[in-house]
Amino acid sequence: MATKKKPSVELIISKSRTKAAAKKCNVSSDFYGALDKKVRDMIADAERRAMGNKRKTLKPNDL
Repeated sequence: MATKKKPSVELIISKSRTKAAAKKCNVSSDFYGALDKKVRDMIADAERRAMGNKRKTLKPNDL
């Protein structure tokens, strides 16, 4: 009998680059999902700000 896996969502962040950026600490496996959620939330907020300013281009000040 095959086991069912949860459908995985593709991460925006790179696990290897995240791990490399953490110079002094190890990275737990659940950190990547939390970081990915935070990044997605930041992008959504930036989109709202840009659209509120009648732009379709995200700029650094939208963060």
